[in-house]
Amino acid sequence: MMLTLDPLVLARVQFAANVTFHILFPTISIALGWFLLYFKTRFVATGQQHWMDAYQFWIKIFALTFALGVVSGITMSFQFGTNWPGYMNTVGNIAGPLLAYEVLTAFFLEATMLGIMLFGRGRVSESVHTLATFLVAIGTTASAFWILALNSWMHTPAGFEMINGQAHVTSWMAVIFNPSFPYRMVHMLLASGLTGAFLLAGLSAYRWLQNDRGPAVLTTLRTGVRVAAFLIPIQILVGDLHGLNTLKHQPAKLAAMEGIWETQRGVPAVLFAIPDTSTQSNRFEIAIPKLASLYLTHDWEGEVKGVKAFGDNHPPVGPVFWAFRIMVGVGLLMLLVSWAASWLLRGGRTPSMFAARVLTWMSFSGWVALVAGWYVTEVGRQPWLVTGVLTTAQAASAVPAANIALTLAGYLTLYAALLVAYVSVVFHLARKVSHPVDPASEPRLGHQGVHYSETQHA
Repeated sequence: MMLTLDPLVLARVQFAANVTFHILFPTISIALGWFLLYFKTRFVATGQQHWMDAYQFWIKIFALTFALGVVSGITMSFQFGTNWPGYMNTVGNIAGPLLAYEVLTAFFLEATMLGIMLFGRGRVSESVHTLATFLVAIGTTASAFWILALNSWMHTPAGFEMINGQAHVTSWMAVIFNPSFPYRMVHMLLASGLTGAFLLAGLSAYRWLQNDRGPAVLTTLRTGVRVAAFLIPIQILVGDLHGLNTLKHQPAKLAAMEGIWETQRGVPAVLFAIPDTSTQSNRFEIAIPKLASLYLTHDWEGEVKGVKAFGDNHPPVGPVFWAFRIMVGVGLLMLLVSWAASWLLRGGRTPSMFAARVLTWMSFSGWVALVAGWYVTEVGRQPWLVTGVLTTAQAASAVPAANIALTLAGYLTLYAALLVAYVSVVFHLARKVSHPVDPASEPRLGHQGVHYSETQHA
């Protein structure tokens, strides 16, 4: 079947597979770098061993995550030459330096300091080890800065001029701080924080279910839940601001996200529908009248352009429409779970078995929202690779479909195996109980998790 597909489609699927797999790991490592710094500084400040126990456990997860992120990132870079030569030929003067800055200022810093983090404690002073942890956290964030600067520029290009079919920089400040970059950067860092927080809480809850009841487990569980509960409302606000920026600079993407076909005033907010490309309409639509105009234009009668207004220069509506709703739906679930868990754990309470199971199931929920949001962003840019400058078709190579299909099958097989292995190893590490407790010996819990004494129980 793949051999009959358009090489362009196969090349896009292959790059999407690589990006989807790669983005999972930097998202965790960015957040975990800062969580590790928090654990380490708390240990230095208090001298309490459970903070170091938390650090020693989670640095293993960080190292594993970092390794997979590096390997998958290298694979992606090769595809610029094999499948997308037109990209570097046209915008290499901008993309090349930004990618180089990421390697020079971020990756080298992370790679060097990671060795001290992993193997330096006891060989260097505590302050130097803490500094190494801080620099790794800085490095992961700096890496995101440069990558998102380039990606945002591809969506909202600025600070350049075209000379003989090639982009040349006129202002690096305008290139880096292009119109969508601030929103995209904050949105991505918050997504990383939420992904890391739910992994922290979920894996700690799993350890709790395995009767690992040491203070480090409960500490990391509460830390993850509270950080998630704090970040998710901010993410919703930033997401709304990002949507307004998208309306201004990429209105075709916004129309696909909202499922708006006709340019109109008083646009309804479509909660559910099945977009039909053949009729350019929504089937089985459930919508709230005029609500989309309110939150997009702050006016009940505000006008919003529909998909039809952009002719053929618009993204595929169905994938963008559904990916956006998956992202929002998982985000609302994260809000509900984090706030409920924060309330259940208030006042030093311990988690109930049900709450621990729910948090365990939510361990990788950040990945689902992240990938859905990434698809909204990247599929929503089509048919452009660099908006208004270079289309995806113009950048593609002439590699035969059979060759791309063969490598695509290899990538998908390898990535599926690596993903299963990663999740399996993470939970394997969590099953190594460091402070086992016999549930029968624990005090009985009230319906809110409060301990009853024997007198109270009687």
